[in-house]
Amino acid sequence: MIGLWVPITVAAAFLQFVRTALQKHLKGKLSTNGAAFTRFVYGVPLAILYVYVLHHAFGHPWPQPHLEFAINVGVGSVSQIMATSLLLLAFNYKNFAVGVTYSKTEAIQTGIFGLVILGETVSLAGVLSLAVGTVGVMMISIGQSKSAWRSFLTGWMEKAALIGIASGGLFGVSAVAFRGASLSLDGPNFAMQAGFTLACSITLQTLLMGGYLYWREREQLRKVVQTWRISSLVGITGVIGSIGWFTAFTIQIAAYVRTLAQIELVFTFVASYFLFKERASRPEIIGILLVVASIVVLLNAH
Repeated sequence: MIGLWVPITVAAAFLQFVRTALQKHLKGKLSTNGAAFTRFVYGVPLAILYVYVLHHAFGHPWPQPHLEFAINVGVGSVSQIMATSLLLLAFNYKNFAVGVTYSKTEAIQTGIFGLVILGETVSLAGVLSLAVGTVGVMMISIGQSKSAWRSFLTGWMEKAALIGIASGGLFGVSAVAFRGASLSLDGPNFAMQAGFTLACSITLQTLLMGGYLYWREREQLRKVVQTWRISSLVGITGVIGSIGWFTAFTIQIAAYVRTLAQIELVFTFVASYFLFKERASRPEIIGILLVVASIVVLLNAH
């Protein structure tokens, strides 16, 4: 079971890549919040079905939720929504690329929050992997813009940069909180712990985002239903990927999972090069190589 988190994380990263590609087809049909909502509302039935099957088909008993579990699920769910909102807010600034780039510090911040909240330490090789991977991701993020490099080096105290750092931090908090929620169930097994945590969190996120859309963007609820063909695919791929993320978080330290998850950028790079014939800049190529190197270091150490 110890090494099972590796293929599970790679599969989850690939499904996230597919989900992102599908969500691009919703651009122009739904608002940003509407497109994000499809991930939750169409994923809830499948998440509930998953834990139902684990219980009735495989005989895994239902976990016994408690206050610590509820707090972690609440913190993780809200943090993930807030992180996404902050990332979207960064796009309102002229130098939004800087904000997006700083949000890529998620993996390192996940390691810090994992230490503070759960007391989980990262090995020396893990720290090296986190650092190398973060630099690689940052290079990919701003590889096409020379001005973005200057802004990145000189504008780390600007609003866009601070918003990006806050976004990455909240993504880190959500990953650690979800791991904490799953581990707090203390059985019956990692699959049921992860599935039950996911079902609870995605249900809560659906209610929260649904309530927000009803309050501020009511028309989007109708459009989410109208675009059900693509939206349902987004929800299905999203929740299957989330099953992978939550299972990996239950098995392994969240910082390691987030570092390996950067392989999604490799999938994106390969698709851009071979399918869309897009040429990458030198910083992007170096960034991809650094990401691959960080993954190799991580896997050799763990």
